[in-house]
Amino acid sequence: MHFSMQPLRSLIRRAESALDEGDLNCALGIVHGFVEQIITNPICTSQIYASRDLDALCLTIGRHHLAGLVRALRPLRMAQVNKSLNVYLVSRLQRSGGHSRLVQDFIRAQPCKEHLILSTEVGGPSDASYFVKCFAEEGNIRLDRAPGGNMKARLNWLQSTLLALRPEHVYLFNHHQDSVAVAALVPELGLAGSFCHHGDHHLCLGVYTPHLAHLDFHPMGYHYCRSELGIDNSYLPLTFEDKLTARASQYVTSGNPRLTTATAARFNKVELPYYVSYLDLIPEVLATTKGRHLHIGKLTPWGLRRMHANLSRKGIPCERFIYMEWSPSVWESLAAHQVDIYLASFPYGAALTLIEAMGAGLPVIMHQHLYSRVLSCLELAYEEAFSWADPQALLNHLAHLTPESLQREGTLSRRRYEQHHRPEILKMYFDGDYCIDLAVPSLRKDFQPRWDEWAAWVESQMTWCHLCRLNGFRFLRKLRLWLSSIQTKNGRFFL
Repeated sequence: MHFSMQPLRSLIRRAESALDEGDLNCALGIVHGFVEQIITNPICTSQIYASRDLDALCLTIGRHHLAGLVRALRPLRMAQVNKSLNVYLVSRLQRSGGHSRLVQDFIRAQPCKEHLILSTEVGGPSDASYFVKCFAEEGNIRLDRAPGGNMKARLNWLQSTLLALRPEHVYLFNHHQDSVAVAALVPELGLAGSFCHHGDHHLCLGVYTPHLAHLDFHPMGYHYCRSELGIDNSYLPLTFEDKLTARASQYVTSGNPRLTTATAARFNKVELPYYVSYLDLIPEVLATTKGRHLHIGKLTPWGLRRMHANLSRKGIPCERFIYMEWSPSVWESLAAHQVDIYLASFPYGAALTLIEAMGAGLPVIMHQHLYSRVLSCLELAYEEAFSWADPQALLNHLAHLTPESLQREGTLSRRRYEQHHRPEILKMYFDGDYCIDLAVPSLRKDFQPRWDEWAAWVESQMTWCHLCRLNGFRFLRKLRLWLSSIQTKNGRFFL
């Protein structure tokens, strides 16, 4: 879906006027602010993915700034491309979230290169301690964070650094609204680069950057970008280190199995307005399985209270809901707790944790989102994986599982991991000169959007309570950006 309405043209004209007056910071802020409004509106989630006009505007801003920067640097001669250096442009390096892990995988698949992570900090301050912990044993990696200042200052820092270093390849891992990162990487820099489409369920800047290779990391995104957005993209599947270990089966041979289920996702994927609540359904799951449920990922305090209240109402001991705010390895936690079956998060699916579950050889149960294939993640799972839209269908499926069916699906799950998500696949991509011969899984035919249910949900969002909550959330995000802008020192970490 594209933007072509008059209000957007008016916004772009305002940004262009600011640019004509030399106010690059204002122009960058206008783009950032608009995308921020869209991605914080739940009605737009997984409905709007890209804007050709906004991306063109970002590149215009970047070209304008680069021209002045080159004039200021004359008579310096353009440095030669450093063929041993890769650069990763991020908006924030954080402990949670799949894109930080993806950056790590890219780095570890190219051990003979030097690697530099440049963070604009537009997404908030990076977690430097997490960076040090992840790469404590590596000597070829460093993280540089943008110095304090406004968006123009960050753009100046970023383009100056790229001009000075001239890396062999630049990987763009920007957050959705990071106009600075997208504006910085203009074709006039003469650098090879890739747009890594990890901001895949919202409007994201950088999707329409034709001078960059466009990488999609799952079949849903690949098919949508190619068929709906008309982008000449490539499929590079998410990969994960193989940590398979033998585990004792907890399946029983008679009666209703006391299954241990699990889900790994933060509150931003499960505590969202939706027609069925994760916090309400998991107690129903526990009542059906008579077992335990492991949740990995931070929940809000009120989310936890709601979960415990629902458990109490059903007479289920709270100890049967095992809560881990964070785990350094979801895979190993699933094995340690002897999980029998993995329930994909909803309403937003989590791709990387699903891959860990399949790598661990666990059967998986998928959720069919109201309208979005991307949020459903069905095509990441093996074809035989059960998927549900009606909560009662999920409970019925859990009640009729057998040790034999769990064993069979566990084999299918592990096979899917081996075919598409082994770390060797990523290494083959880089060793093969950024190309890999791997078939893209086709779209599942059983996905059925429920637009009437979606219409009812949209209507429920049109209340003063929801609007006040939304505006409060947006204010907190603006406050985070402001606090980031008053940093006075650039953090630089070498390993």
